[in-house]
Amino acid sequence: MSLQTASPAAPQLIHWEENGAQCSAVWHSEAGMPPPKRVVIADDRINADMAYSMACEGTALLWRGDFQNARQLLQALARRIDHKGRGSKKAKPARAPATPTEAFHLHRQAQSQRARTLAMLLIPFEAGYTIPLRRAPDVQLACNEAYGRFNAPFIASLRELLGLIGAHEWRRTGVEIPALQARIHPHYGVFSPVRGEYVELVAKTPLPRDTTLAFDIGAGTGVLSAVLARRGIGKVVATDMDQRALSCARENLARLDLDQQVELQQADLFPAGRAPLVVCNPPWVPARPSSSIEYAVYDPDSRMLRGFLAGLTEHLTDGGEGWLILSDLAEHLGLRPREQLLGWIAEAGLKVLDRHDVRPLHPRASDASDPLHAARSAEVTSLWRLAAA
Repeated sequence: MSLQTASPAAPQLIHWEENGAQCSAVWHSEAGMPPPKRVVIADDRINADMAYSMACEGTALLWRGDFQNARQLLQALARRIDHKGRGSKKAKPARAPATPTEAFHLHRQAQSQRARTLAMLLIPFEAGYTIPLRRAPDVQLACNEAYGRFNAPFIASLRELLGLIGAHEWRRTGVEIPALQARIHPHYGVFSPVRGEYVELVAKTPLPRDTTLAFDIGAGTGVLSAVLARRGIGKVVATDMDQRALSCARENLARLDLDQQVELQQADLFPAGRAPLVVCNPPWVPARPSSSIEYAVYDPDSRMLRGFLAGLTEHLTDGGEGWLILSDLAEHLGLRPREQLLGWIAEAGLKVLDRHDVRPLHPRASDASDPLHAARSAEVTSLWRLAAA
């Protein structure tokens, strides 16, 4: 993957004035944010209140001071945003959302605004991913993992860079998967299997009889393919559209010595042929993602879910099963009623054989301060066993 945003021929540029001269550089944003139109030079002399005011107005700060001071400034900006979100004693209390759906959209709007404001603190990169600032860390490996090779100067937000560094640590240390008694190492831009309940469902649900082949639709890190292979399925064909995911899955499966058992294919949903078991863990929330990694959570118009259901019977052998792993969070948010899901299952010529449920254990499920706590606390993740009607 090359470091480009618009197209290979036309990377976006960011422009600013410095020392009386007009300057420009390649702009990069993994979230797809356009380059800021107003950019000023900033360093250690700027205070947090001034920086916050400028960022809220859409003025970006291109940092020329100490790198660690820039990190502290970013934290100060985040505190001001969060304090404003909670409101002060003098502020008029915000109207409570009328419905869970309204609460969800307000939450997403606040998240988007927060991301835009924090993205206004910019860091310069020289060729080879070096940062020309005092006390700047060595980020060459993290950037190469996320962006690929790119040997030209560019500008990106400090917040994005810190995300790259965090992703590099996730990739290095991995996530413990009890069902595998091993670690899965997520790559940048590939959703980490930190919510282990869905993995446990796939690990414990009884397999159909004579399952020698399985399809894993949407491989991601490869964790479900690995679980299926470890359960004794002779061959697993795993698909994904995203090159980052395929690279991630390939590396994880090789580390687990399962790469000869699992075949990876770049495909939109299904591979060719039929299998006695077809597994899919689509994104759970029908909403528009705001960055590439959010495609693992948000499925616009339930495209992947509906595509899986509509094509399942054509890819099942006689007596085969489709396993749909899906949270009901969208139902509690009022975004997709259960009746609609059941209707899609019936329209696809499918019937429900059984359903295995588990409640999530992630911290947000018990965090009463979360704006979506009511929905999260009621959430159930299910493995739907489906078959041709």
